[in-house]
Amino acid sequence: MSFIDSRTVILITGLMGGLMALILLSIKRSYPANIKGVGEWSYSLVLLFLAGLLSAVRLQLPASVGIALTNIMIWSALYLGYFGSQLFFGVKPKPVPWMSLVLGVWLVSMWFTLVDPSYVVRLRMSNVLMLLLFTVHARLIFQNRLNSFSKILTFSVLVVIASIQVMRFVTTFTLPPPISNMDTSPPHLIFILGFAFSILLISISMILMATDKLRVELEHLATHDSLTNALTRRHLNEVCEQEVQRCRRNGRSLALLVMDLDHFKTINDTFGHQAGDQVLIQFVSNVNKLLRQMDQLGRFGGEEFVALLPETSLEEALVVANRIRAISSSTNQRPTCTVSIGITTNAQANDDVQALLARADAAMYRAKANGRNRVETG
Repeated sequence: MSFIDSRTVILITGLMGGLMALILLSIKRSYPANIKGVGEWSYSLVLLFLAGLLSAVRLQLPASVGIALTNIMIWSALYLGYFGSQLFFGVKPKPVPWMSLVLGVWLVSMWFTLVDPSYVVRLRMSNVLMLLLFTVHARLIFQNRLNSFSKILTFSVLVVIASIQVMRFVTTFTLPPPISNMDTSPPHLIFILGFAFSILLISISMILMATDKLRVELEHLATHDSLTNALTRRHLNEVCEQEVQRCRRNGRSLALLVMDLDHFKTINDTFGHQAGDQVLIQFVSNVNKLLRQMDQLGRFGGEEFVALLPETSLEEALVVANRIRAISSSTNQRPTCTVSIGITTNAQANDDVQALLARADAAMYRAKANGRNRVETG
């Protein structure tokens, strides 16, 4: 392997990190703000890029700059990548203990750089610290379910690179020790190449994870109301159509509830639209607490909502509807808003979604006509 040297590999690793950082930074600008961690991933790769450039020229620099600064930049970059993944998965980071650990290892490393120079000791310390960082990062990915190719790839690469750190640590006792990071011995070059390839794969997997999350966010936005998080009218229609066909095939029952908040315009006119929005949000929250996991709630209009209750008889739907009516009128939130509810079931063999909606809607209007804050069947 004399045709390649450590400096070239380190420089190429840094350049790849810089290129992937630019890609992640451009992704971050176009992604919604609720997809967090992408910026931290990109800054992590920027640090690796700078560390790679510094390593390539560090023989021309004082040891305090060329070695010590490079090390802390690499370790900080690896922690920043883990920090970004915590944000990405909604885990609150605890940077103080980690950065204290990085700083402590760096201070000891400075001793074995300037006072009692020993590359092997520094290498072992670095291996242990990087093993810890890669291990906790892999555990974080594993704890958030390996349910996509991007997560599986990220987890696998982190496990492999952690294993490389273990093997590298062991070889410092079993093989002739390298004299510096620029050592050209085959074992040292193999480990350097493995690290470089792993960084590239981690960068790609980060982009894939961000893309997967964006796809999920876009699918959610396409199927859920942005204010209340209830299903959109279009998506609930699709869900209802599927459920009606399933019930028709299997001879099952379903219930449909059409719900309209009473005097909602008065709330907007009296308290303002922000108060009205809060009433809608609270209503959906209250209803979801009463529904089963298989039930679906959608927003059909400004203050009109529809609930689909699979495997539900008319008597069971009446119980649910009255609970919704009761919780809506007894909430501690001010202003309060009662609800009128119309119920229907797929009693007729040829019922389709539009027929069910029409009957439930007519029942809801009867509830309005009969004094509101009522439940009627149709």
